[in-house]
Order: sequence, then C-alpha cells, then structure tokens
Amino acid sequence: MKINKKFKQVMRFSHLWLGLLTGIIVLIISLTGCIYVFEKEIRGYLDKDYAFVPVQQAPQASLGLLLRSFEKMAPDQKISSITIRHTAQNATVAFNTNKHLVYYLNPYNGQLVKKSKLDFLDTVEEIHTSLLLGDQGKFIIRWSVVVFVIMLITGLILWFPGQMRLLKQALTIKWKGSTKRVNYDLHNVLGFYASGILLVISLTGLYFGFKEIKTVFSFFSGSKLTEGKKAAPGIMPDTASTTSARYEHMYQKAMVQFPGANLTSLSIRKDGNIRLRLNYPAEWARKRNTFFYNSENGQLIRSKLYKDFNRADVIEASIYDVHTGQFFGLFGKIVATIASLISASLPITGFIIWLKKKKKKKSKKSVYTPQNYEGKLTAV
Repeated sequence: MKINKKFKQVMRFSHLWLGLLTGIIVLIISLTGCIYVFEKEIRGYLDKDYAFVPVQQAPQASLGLLLRSFEKMAPDQKISSITIRHTAQNATVAFNTNKHLVYYLNPYNGQLVKKSKLDFLDTVEEIHTSLLLGDQGKFIIRWSVVVFVIMLITGLILWFPGQMRLLKQALTIKWKGSTKRVNYDLHNVLGFYASGILLVISLTGLYFGFKEIKTVFSFFSGSKLTEGKKAAPGIMPDTASTTSARYEHMYQKAMVQFPGANLTSLSIRKDGNIRLRLNYPAEWARKRNTFFYNSENGQLIRSKLYKDFNRADVIEASIYDVHTGQFFGLFGKIVATIASLISASLPITGFIIWLKKKKKKKSKKSVYTPQNYEGKLTAV
C-alpha cells in the first residue's frame, strides 16, 4: 500500500516538530513510569524496617485508639489519609498528613514506630503526574501525552514501508551498519515494536486526565460509570462525637458488613468528605468497595460495591493496573517497563536523526570559493 507523498510529508512535519516540542516531557514521563511500575516491590524493600513490628499475643488496637494516639503525638498535623493493611496482624498503620509526613504506628498499642517524609517514590509519582508543578504541571503532562499519541500514530504511518520487499528491513536493526544507521533503526524499529503497548499505556494514562476519555471508554463498553447508591435517610449520628469516634464507627461498620479486605484506606477528599475504600484479593479487575461519608457527622452519603459494577465500572477499577502492566502480573510489568524504556529512547534517537539531517542540509547549502594559490577551498 503506497501512501500519498504530500500526506507523508505532512506526517513527517508533524512528527518532527511535535517531537521536538514535547521530547523532554516524554522522556521524563517514560523514565518515572519505568520506576513506578515496580512501586510495590521497591516500597516493600524500603519500608521493611518499619512496615511490621514483632508479633504479639495481643489484640490489635482499635482505629479510635490509634487516632487518639496520633492526635497526642502530632497535635499540629492534619490527617490526609490512613492506610491499614490486613495481610498481617503486625503490619504498622500509616497516617499521612497534609504536611507530607508519614507516621507509622504500632497496631497493638498506637506507639510511634517511624516518622518520615514522603519517600522518593512519592516524588517520582508527582513528577510523573505533574512535574512537581501542581495543576499547571498536570495540564502540561496531559497534553504532552495527547501529543505523544499523535506521534505514535504518525510514526506508524512513516514507518510503513512503501514496498513489501522492504518489510524485513523495516523490522530489523542493522547492527553492522554505520552509527547513523543504527540510531535510525533504533528509533524506527523499536518504535514500531513498542507502539501498540505504548498506545495502551498512553490512552489509559489519559483516562485519569480527561473526562472525555472516560466517556469514550464507557461508550465502547456499552454502559455508563455509576456513582454508586445514595444512602437511605437515617438517624443522624451525634455531631458532637469526637473525630476518632466517627472514624471508628465508619471503619468498624464497613469491616463487619463487608469482611475479607486485605487493605483499607481512609482519605480526606477535596470537598472535605471522607472516602473509605476496602480492597479485596483479585486475580484480574480490582475488587473494592468504596464509601463516602460526611466528615462533620459521619453520615454515609453513598457507597459503590464491586458486586454492582457494570462494564464501565470494571474498566475504571482496572485501568490503573492496565496502565502499569500489573493487570498481567510480573510479565505485564516487565513488558511495560521495556516499552517505557523504548519510549524514553525515542526522543533521544529522534533528536539525533534531526541533528544529522540538519547538518547534512547545511553542508549541501555551503558555497565554496578559491582561498589561495594552492587551490584550497573554504565554506562561506
């Protein structure tokens, strides 16, 4: 299949200048993505000294007791989230604060095990999602990924060989060729092999940044995202009760009604309400029950249970794992990492190709004049 020459010129022009415009951002996103794919494994190694305490023949402390203990040791800190792991009774409970500190408390008595700042993985995640620039950085990241998707598509069009006899050449790297040829092949051949995976990674990444992308995914699933069920009107809890009592009530009620979770997280949302999420063991799509509460009185606002998920909800629950390759286990993580490394190399090899062509054009435009009686020539 032959591609119109003018069309290909437009594709080449778009691919070049979009690449020069966003190359550094793509490089940063790709490298930080490579690291964060193995976030669980890295964090498990970094946190091993304070993720667990010695096993005791004693019951675990209530969440209310842990909260009161935290309030005493850090009265000036506001909680942003709490993480409770149920995989082991001796797992510490993590309290994150709005001042980017993490307090790890002993699950038996609420004593402080470790106080630390957010680790480098949290910084990696922030760079990956916002370049450490807040909302402005998120805007840059979102649109850079959009541009990258366009580059992947234009790159595939440019890669497509004009004749089938050239297909083998387009699929292999000529390692014995010149440095220029090897660099060209690394850009084109590796870019082609990784393009499908990179499109999946990019589009799933855009899912988090654009409501329109969520709408598209929902459309193809044949269903719409649900917000869950609104809570039925009931007797309002005592608004004068303490914060620790309200958290304890929310947590205990959810755990009793929906047992078996391996991870519980409570977080304060931007609207001030509390989100409690129970995560359950799952082979494929994440199984999680989510509850939203009024922070002032502990009243349940709405809940979203995984047993009620439609196809769009399953996609939403799975999209992060697909984005990072975790959906396909260790194999998926390795593939995602390799694809991301190739993605990081594309701006570099592409820039080298552009520089080489630029130098070649300059040398062709040079005009030579006699310099001296010995016949030497110089460029002007």
